[in-house]
Amino acid sequence: MNDIVTVVGEHTVIKGGLQGDEDLTIFGKVEGTINLTRTLIVEASGVAVADIEVQDAIISGVVVGNITATNSVQITEEGRMVGDLSSPRVIIVDGASFKGHVDMGDLEAPVGDSLPASPRPAMRPSQSSGAAKAASTPSRRAQPAARQPASKPAPARPAAKKPAAQRPAPQRPVSKKPQEKKPSKPAARKPAKPAKPAKPARKPPRPPSVPKGKRKVKRRR
Repeated sequence: MNDIVTVVGEHTVIKGGLQGDEDLTIFGKVEGTINLTRTLIVEASGVAVADIEVQDAIISGVVVGNITATNSVQITEEGRMVGDLSSPRVIIVDGASFKGHVDMGDLEAPVGDSLPASPRPAMRPSQSSGAAKAASTPSRRAQPAARQPASKPAPARPAAKKPAAQRPAPQRPVSKKPQEKKPSKPAARKPAKPAKPAKPARKPPRPPSVPKGKRKVKRRR
């Protein structure tokens, strides 16, 4: 039994094609193509952007591409995949995310001779047979209906005469008397107010009087 497993580390990025006869576990990132004869496991931290051809595939990480498996493909709760699946067994666990198409091979139809013929249920008597019997029996002649005496037409009542429309009495034209214009009264003029007399001019102020005995005498030089 071959227990050799190839591991792609979490901090490892591989670009190109991978081929082998061993199991492959991806913790890092692989871009390109993967072709194995054993099992491919993509862990929760792994990312595979590639077209994959393996025997079995278990997806717990992210896969972007198509997967073709000869045995089975399983997508776990943590798995996310965008692409098409082609495998006779496909398992998608509740909680997984998948977008694409699934092809599980052609369905072989069984040969018609090998299938046992299923008995047909007995036919129930339909109502149409009873109607046919009723139609076959001679129908009784319909008895003539008794004639009812014809009712006499009621005499037509004379139409009531419409009262003649009364013509309106002619109205006499009313002559309008021309309204006499009243003479307008002349506007009363208000008497002009007398002009106010001009105020007398103010007298110049008198010089202050000097008391006697204190008059200054100008000396002549």
